[in-house]
Amino acid sequence: METIDAIVIGAGVVGLAVARELALAGHEVLILEASERFGTQTSSRNSEVIHAGIYYPANSLKAHLCVDGKQRLYRYCAEHGIAHRRIGKLLVACDEAELPQLASYRERSAANGVPLQPLTAADIHCLEPAVRAVAGLYSASTGIIDSHGFMLALLGDAEQAGALLITRTPVVAGCITAEGIVLQTGGDEPCTLRCRTVVNSAGLFAQEMARHLAGFPTDQVPPTFYAKGHYFTMSGRTPFQHLVYPMPDRAGLGIHVTLDLGGQCKFGPDVSGWPAAPDDVFELGLEDKFYRAIRRYYPDLSDGALQPGYTGIRPKITGPTEAAGDFLIQGPSVHGVAGLVNLFGIESPGLTASLAIAQRVLHELRQGA
Repeated sequence: METIDAIVIGAGVVGLAVARELALAGHEVLILEASERFGTQTSSRNSEVIHAGIYYPANSLKAHLCVDGKQRLYRYCAEHGIAHRRIGKLLVACDEAELPQLASYRERSAANGVPLQPLTAADIHCLEPAVRAVAGLYSASTGIIDSHGFMLALLGDAEQAGALLITRTPVVAGCITAEGIVLQTGGDEPCTLRCRTVVNSAGLFAQEMARHLAGFPTDQVPPTFYAKGHYFTMSGRTPFQHLVYPMPDRAGLGIHVTLDLGGQCKFGPDVSGWPAAPDDVFELGLEDKFYRAIRRYYPDLSDGALQPGYTGIRPKITGPTEAAGDFLIQGPSVHGVAGLVNLFGIESPGLTASLAIAQRVLHELRQGA
């Protein structure tokens, strides 16, 4: 049995950020990833937006780590030459009935230390002539990022500090012992590893991983829900210069306008279902739903302009009838297992918050030492 100082399970953007943080702090780090490459699930199937911190309740982990992580991320991108743009975002109310909701987000954002500029209908028309709305808010600190370039930089930093990424190596079982945490891997070369520190950053499968860890208190594993969303791309030249978001719904931020660094316009995600297991199949028959939603704020969208893009799955700890849950960063002070941190429900704004989440994980481990 080989002994390793620290193991990070999952090489998505958060797992890579955590591995980097641990390696820079002097830990011997092994990153175990079930897929053939890093960042192939939630980390590569999202909007690639650097979020400002508008939507999340004050004093929540999402609010704190998004605002902190945004600042860290912009600095990191500048220092490492990672492609990104502070493109700005319009949050718009399409009719008078949505004005109270718009006002609530202005108040929430202010409580999180994120000032927003109020926009009249005329202001919106000046910024985005194609958008029709009665009022809005402008977020200057929202941006877009090359998420793959970001993950490459994180991995490069981690490897330079001595970390090692092993792909096609799922963790299939484990147990908590007096000598440390023992993990059993599958894949091409199954092995048994003992370690002092484990960070469960398995994303969509984090709860499943915790349940496979013998000796871990099962009452500390939250429920598992998957929210599936679709993205459509738009053919032709985009009329937008900024991101444009309608009022959010219960499960997501609404079918919004996102621009990538190449200028490609895409719309989404919706919340099209809550599958029992992660499923990235693009479903048929969603075009009418997207056209209706988009034309509320972009009435000139032409028939036939939307093309199927891709899907993404959000790992959630609350279901479709519940309010959105917070991040759950669960360390030894909560569950009593020395050296273990579980990351549950790390959905949006996980990419934005990743560097701040990594700092929080290191803090949890030191608190539990």
